[in-house]
Amino acid sequence: MSSPGPVLRGRRSAMETLERLVTDARAGHSRVLVLRGEAGIGKSALLDHMLTLTEGCRVVRATGVESEMELTYAGLQQLCAPFLDRLEHLPGPQRDALSVAFGLTGGGPPDRFLVGLAVLTLFADVAEQQPLVCVVDDAQWLDRMSRQALGFASRRLLAERICVVLAVRDGCDEDELTALPELVVGGLSDTDAGVLLDSVFRGPMDRRVRDRIIAETRGNPLALLELPRAWTAAELADGFDETPLKSRIEQGFQRQLDQLPADTRKLLLTAAAEPLGDATLLWRAAGVLGLGADPAAAAEATGLIEFGARVRFRHPLVRSAAYRSGSLPERQEVHRALAEVTDAIVDPDRRAWHRAQATSVPDEDVAADLEHTAGRTRARGGLLAAAAFLERAALLTPDPANRSRRELTAATLKRDAGALDAALRLLGAVESGPPDPLRAAEVEYLRGQIAFDQRRGTDAAKLLLSAATRLEPLDGDRAREAYLAALSAAMWAESGVVEAAHAALAAPRTANRPVDLVLDAVATYLSAGHDAAAPIMAEALDALRSLDTGEDDVSRSLWLMGNRAGGILATEMWDYDSVRALAQRQVQLARDSGARVQLQFALNFLANTEVVAGNLSAAESMIDEDRLLAEVSGIPPVAYTSILLAAYRGHGADLIETTAREAAQRGQGRVVTFANYANAVLHNGLGQHDVARDAARRVIGRDVIGYDALILPELAEAASRTGDEPLLAAAVERVSKRAQALRTPWALGMDARLRALQSPQADLYRESIEQLGRTPLRVEVARSHLLFGEWLRREGHRADAREHLRTAHDMLTEMGLAAFAERARRELLATGETVRKRTVETTDELTAQESQIARLAKEGLSNPEIGARLFISPRTVEWHLHKVFPKLGITSRRQLRQTELPGR
Repeated sequence: MSSPGPVLRGRRSAMETLERLVTDARAGHSRVLVLRGEAGIGKSALLDHMLTLTEGCRVVRATGVESEMELTYAGLQQLCAPFLDRLEHLPGPQRDALSVAFGLTGGGPPDRFLVGLAVLTLFADVAEQQPLVCVVDDAQWLDRMSRQALGFASRRLLAERICVVLAVRDGCDEDELTALPELVVGGLSDTDAGVLLDSVFRGPMDRRVRDRIIAETRGNPLALLELPRAWTAAELADGFDETPLKSRIEQGFQRQLDQLPADTRKLLLTAAAEPLGDATLLWRAAGVLGLGADPAAAAEATGLIEFGARVRFRHPLVRSAAYRSGSLPERQEVHRALAEVTDAIVDPDRRAWHRAQATSVPDEDVAADLEHTAGRTRARGGLLAAAAFLERAALLTPDPANRSRRELTAATLKRDAGALDAALRLLGAVESGPPDPLRAAEVEYLRGQIAFDQRRGTDAAKLLLSAATRLEPLDGDRAREAYLAALSAAMWAESGVVEAAHAALAAPRTANRPVDLVLDAVATYLSAGHDAAAPIMAEALDALRSLDTGEDDVSRSLWLMGNRAGGILATEMWDYDSVRALAQRQVQLARDSGARVQLQFALNFLANTEVVAGNLSAAESMIDEDRLLAEVSGIPPVAYTSILLAAYRGHGADLIETTAREAAQRGQGRVVTFANYANAVLHNGLGQHDVARDAARRVIGRDVIGYDALILPELAEAASRTGDEPLLAAAVERVSKRAQALRTPWALGMDARLRALQSPQADLYRESIEQLGRTPLRVEVARSHLLFGEWLRREGHRADAREHLRTAHDMLTEMGLAAFAERARRELLATGETVRKRTVETTDELTAQESQIARLAKEGLSNPEIGARLFISPRTVEWHLHKVFPKLGITSRRQLRQTELPGR
């Protein structure tokens, strides 16, 4: 190890922390740290100190630049550039995602999770050769997509020889780095601050002046070092009033710059305006500006900047001071020069950005250039960055109508990215444009979509229905899309549903698109019932299964396939395979396009399908992702699947009640209905069948689309156990009618079960188990075994009962359905069999992630394949397996294939 650099005064504890990070990384324990503090507090100095300890390590370093925040993946490319020769080592999907993100190849928007995983895999591959130290200064100024990828990768580091340290400034928005370990860097003590101040202030200083400087700088090292160089003793004695410390430091640098020759200041201004630090580009621009070599020597002599292969300012505040030192015409002049020397083919986006900064009057050519940049940025998944480019393009657009069009597109992109308040603010600007009935209708449509995203169901339904009505005479196809959105919102609010359905059916139809088929199917069901809608629903479902989504219709496809339209139809048709396929496609599409809010809904939709398939740990990971997205976006989590997960695990009554109450307050009637369904599941599991029956009745009483397949089995089971024969008969009749019409294994299996509850017969129970066994619905298979075993025991067939109860108990325990498993255990005890009471806590020694890894390894997936599935590195997979094997009492993958795994 190289000897450490000079000791930083007052930073011994922080230095020791950073030294431990490097030591741990060398030993194979990944470490991540966020250094947080105000500007000038010493974060950069700590990073420099840490880099003196990295002998034998591979080091990559990047610095965020405020002016570059709109250039998608620019920061990440700084870090990965030295390793691009290793791209071929990445799995194909990861390699393709990173190549598209960096503009190395063309393609659709890269999956942000794949980009993050590619970074993780790339770093892990480098660290196999030697420990890797990754340092990012001013990480708050990295572009959002780079921060997301780094945050994603950093949260998944575990057993790699990697150390990541990110320095961020207080008060900046960098939500993507939440949940990472932090070290807050504060000011120096008065003693240390005094020593540092004395080291730079030559000559005598009045004690009161010295004390005032120490007090007002609050121990900020950069302020203590720089202010005395730029301010006179009299000015220091006068203090700085209420001027923020950052501004005082920047003003100090400004004073130093003011003393330089004009050409030197212009060169520094040009360097500040060029965020890459590309020396070649800088010298070309200097040539265009007519600057010679002397200004560079004079600039470097100040110590404020270093010229080499890369241009580096002493501190980010020097850069900002240098940029602010120029007048607006001077800044425009250097941006114009930089645009001229930037290759329009190799780097069109940066050139467009410089052209925009060089322009202050409307210019359609520059605006169009920015709009093209927005399109390319959107294709790489940078929705917010694309919106920012469009906003700037709108400011430079001469034609008012074209300006409003660009603003509306920018607002739509902000909404898709989850920046709902920003989207609403921009809509205000759109509405100030020239009158246009079509644009006004589109604005109301977007307001309705945002209201839905904000969980304001009733408001959303009204806005969307009004927008659809306004669109009808202007754009018939768009109007039908709006009607379907209005119907979806009305169904979630459970308010105004019939009115929206009748209006939708009355709207003229000129095409036979999937959206038209889905609209007709849903509206017909809501106005005329299942029987009338069944043929149309089947046709619509076929269209959705073969739906080909393109870049321009991502937003439409998301809700068309999701649990507001297509998912409801598939459930109403008792077609589990279609439900799951639509959910998986919706999640993938939302991830690929960077649509955060839609991803939250999609994750809950898919998690719901995993719960009923018995994959509770997979569902839980999706719910956790929904919560993480909610934290990042500030939008509430969708939440509804979490209550079903809790119900199947045998608890969560308070959570269900709270969720229902909050949903009712927001006008989300469908979530209230879902809460009643979850209550029915919970209390059937607990054996409290009277409570389950009443909860199920409340669902049936609402008569909402998409719930029969879920609630009728709960209602029938509860009715059979409480002796409510009329209610049981009604449920059996309804399910049998659907089963005979639909003939899906799900419907036929449930039909046999319900008929067995009404008129118990062994053949009916066996038919139920057989039909449901053709589906992935393991929960329902296990519950059919349980009901069969319970009936056999009551009939006195103890031996036969034990077989089915044991199967049910093993399946339910393995899946983590604690209450239902306890029901099976009690029944087994009643047959005379000794059964140890098992719960998830006592049988499952594996963590959630260990359990997932063990299952995938048991299925034969390799470490890289498991890593790609779970968004972790292959080395971390291996580390987990080394912990899993002793817990299971085995030593190899071969033994794992023959081992029964505990469930969660």
